[in-house]
Amino acid sequence: MPVEMSRERFEELVSEALDEVPPEFARAMDNVVVLVEEFNDEAPDILGLYHGVALTERTSSYGGVLPDRISIYRQPILAMCEDEDEVVEEVLITVVHELGHHFGIDDARLHELGWG
Repeated sequence: MPVEMSRERFEELVSEALDEVPPEFARAMDNVVVLVEEFNDEAPDILGLYHGVALTERTSSYGGVLPDRISIYRQPILAMCEDEDEVVEEVLITVVHELGHHFGIDDARLHELGWG
């Protein structure tokens, strides 16, 4: 049975996960926004998605572009968790995973690091 949680509470958890990012990484984040969405239309089971150009792939011609987006999908996360503690943990894992992509870390390495 999926966890029931208001959107506001879920957004608080995402904000709290972002607060866990070490300051040196938070300062390095550039032109990126984190959004809560209900689910991804094309892949409704994914938990998060990074849309943008990773910091490691940006060149001197990078500029004048809209911010990268990190989407955290509320419904799939709530559906896979049994209680709020699991939601807290999964939100943190998903936020860190997608931020990893912003920093240019691929899925395989994120899984090796335990953020899979």
